This record gives sequence, C-alpha cells and structure tokens, in this order.
Amino acid sequence: QVQLVESGGGLVQAGDSLRLSCAASGRTFTYTMGWFRQGPGQEREFVGAINWGNSRRYAADSVKDRFTISRDNAKNMVYLQMNNLKPEDTAAYYCAARVGSGLANGYSDYDYWGPGTQVTVSS
Repeated sequence: QVQLVESGGGLVQAGDSLRLSCAASGRTFTYTMGWFRQGPGQEREFVGAINWGNSRRYAADSVKDRFTISRDNAKNMVYLQMNNLKPEDTAAYYCAARVGSGLANGYSDYDYWGPGTQVTVSS
C-alpha cells in the first residue's frame, strides 16, 4: 500500500506564499495525485490534481489562478505551490493518491490519504 505524509503548513499572512510537500512511500509512484482541503465544519474540497507522467494537471476554479500542483517522481514527492494566500484558504490540506487512470476531483475517486497539514492565513 501507499503511505502519504504532508508537510509545509503553517501560519501566514494574507498575500504570502507557501509550498506544501507530500512524501510518498510503499510502491512505485505512478498514479494520479491530488490535493484536497477541509476547513472547520466544511466538507473536504478538491484543490488540484496531476497525472503520473506530469503531462496533465489542473486546479479547482477557486484557486487555479494562485495554486500550482507539481511532482517529482524520482523523489516520490508531490508539491502544492500556493501564492497570494487569502484567509478563505485556511484549512487542513491533504495529499491523496488515485490508483485509477485519469484525473479526478472527487473525494471518493482517491484511494490513499495523508494525515494532513494545517494552513492558517490571517488578515
């Protein structure tokens, strides 16, 4: 099985940038990877996804102008670059892996999850 661990979260001010990292282990890193987030009292929300070959990627409409997802398969790492952070970006951010082919944005489409890392953006 795949194990995922996120890092890089923290407390920042509006307009700052953060890069979240996801370290994967347990098997070959060849499947679709995604990022989700969940604020207090909210459902888990799709943020972005990238396929194993780095040929396709996309982000949710709410963040696509500010966030970028990338991966380094040689290091089994996935990244979420977050620029111009806003208070509404405050949430626990989760890395996820999808065994099935193709990009997906649904919670149930992903098979493995990390424990999450907290991002808090103040005004």
